[in-house]
Amino acid sequence: MNLTLTLDVLDPITARVNAANGAFHAHYPGDSIDRQPVHTLYGGAHLFKSSTPMKLGSLGLRSLDEYAPNFVLFAKILGMKGAETLPMTEKAIAYLCEALTSDPEAVRRANEPAYIAYTIYQRVRKKLETEPVEDMRVDFEDGYGNRPDEEEDFHAVTVGEQLATGMSEGVLSPFIGIRIKSFSHECYQRAVRTLDLALTALANESGGRMPDHFVVTLPKVTIPEQVAALADLLDVLEEKLGIEHGRVGIDLMIETTQAIINHLGENAVNNLVRAGRGRVKSCAYGTYDYTAICNITAHYQTHTHPAADFARHVMQVSLAQTGVTMSDGATTIMPIAPHRATPDKPLSAQQVAENLEIVHHGWKLHYDNITHSLRHAFYQGWDLNPAQLPIRYAAVYHFFLDSLADASMRLDAFINKAAQATLFGNTFDDAATGQGLLNFFLRGIACGAITEEEAMATGITMPELRSRSFVKIVQGRAGK
Repeated sequence: MNLTLTLDVLDPITARVNAANGAFHAHYPGDSIDRQPVHTLYGGAHLFKSSTPMKLGSLGLRSLDEYAPNFVLFAKILGMKGAETLPMTEKAIAYLCEALTSDPEAVRRANEPAYIAYTIYQRVRKKLETEPVEDMRVDFEDGYGNRPDEEEDFHAVTVGEQLATGMSEGVLSPFIGIRIKSFSHECYQRAVRTLDLALTALANESGGRMPDHFVVTLPKVTIPEQVAALADLLDVLEEKLGIEHGRVGIDLMIETTQAIINHLGENAVNNLVRAGRGRVKSCAYGTYDYTAICNITAHYQTHTHPAADFARHVMQVSLAQTGVTMSDGATTIMPIAPHRATPDKPLSAQQVAENLEIVHHGWKLHYDNITHSLRHAFYQGWDLNPAQLPIRYAAVYHFFLDSLADASMRLDAFINKAAQATLFGNTFDDAATGQGLLNFFLRGIACGAITEEEAMATGITMPELRSRSFVKIVQGRAGK
C-alpha cells in the first residue's frame, strides 16, 4: 500500500493533537465513581453537637411515625405510582403487611405497587435508624444569622471541638463540613475568622486529623478571586496546623446570576471551580437567592421555575466529566405542624387535621421537588429540617426501585455483550453506557435504596461491583 503522509509531515501534527488531547483530559478527567451523598442537611452551628446526626435521625423517625404510621398512608401521601390501588382500611392494610412479611415475592408478582411502597417504607425506617444523615453542613450563614462576634467566636471553637469528638467516637455523618459566611465586603473578615477558629480548634483536638470528606462551603460566590482566596487560606491553615495538604475540600454555592454568566458574558462556573486549584469537590445550586436576583417574585420562586432549570443545566454542562459533583437546592416549605399538644391541653380534632394537612403538604412538595431533581440527574440536594429526611430517602428509593428491573436487564446485557468484544486499548464502544448503569447500582447501594442481593441478580459479582469500573469488569471477564 502506498501512503502519502510521511512521518516528517505527521509527527508535528500528531504532537499537537496529543498535546491538545492531554489538555482536554486534564480539564475533563471524567465523572467520579466515588460515593456521592444523596443530600446535605444544613443545621445552625449554635445547635451542633457530635451526636447531632443521629439525633436528627430520631426526630425524622418520630415525624414518620406520627404522620405516616404505615406504608400505605405514606405511599398515598406522596403519590407513589400505583398508590391509589392500595387498600384503605386498617384490616386490609394489616393483612397486606402480613403477606409482605411472610412471602414478599408472591406479593411482588401479584401487586408490585404494594411491594415497592412497603419496601421503601421499611428501608426508609432502617436508614433513619442507622445512617440518617449522609452529609451534614454545620452552618454559620443563613441557618445561623448575624450574631455578636464573641458569640460566633465561641460557637466556631465549639464546633471544631465537637467535630473532633464526633470523629474520635465515629458518630459523624460520612460526609461533613462547615458553611462560613460569604466573602463579600461585608462578611469577609467574619468568615475568615470563623474558618480559622473552627479549623484550629478541630486540628488542635484531633492532632491534625480531619473528618472524611470534609469541606468548607462558600456561599454566594460571585468571582473567582473569592474561591482563590479560600484556597490560599486553606493552604496556610493546613501547613500551620499539621493537616495533610489538600485534605480540606471546597463546596461552592452557585446562587447568584454572576456565578452562571459573568460580566463578560462568559460561562462563570468553570472559572470559579478552576480558581480553587483542585480543592473544589462540589457545587450546590441555591434556588431562592438565584431566582430573587432574577427579580422573580416570592410567590413564583419555586424549585421547578424555568429560571432554576436553566441555571441547573448551565451547571450540568459546565461540570460534566470534570469530577466535580452537583447538588440541588432546598424545599423551603417545612413539614412542621403548627399546633402542639401540652399535658393540660390536648389538640382539638380541627388542630389534628390541620397538622396532618400541613405536614403532608410539605412532604408532598419536597417529594415532587426531589423527583424533579432526580429526573434532571441531580442526585443530591439540600434538606433543612429532620422532618424532611424520610421524604428525601423515600423519593430517592422510589427513583431507584422503579428503574431497577430495566437497569438490571440492561447492565446484564451490556456486560455480556462487551465481554465478547475485542478490547481496543482499554475502551469498549458501550463502556460509557455500561459505567452509567454500574453507577446506578453503586449509588443505589450506597444510600440503601438497593440491596447487594438485588444488584447481584443482574449477574454481577460483589468483587466486580466493588471495582467500581465497568471497563475492569469487562476486562476481567474477557480474560477468563
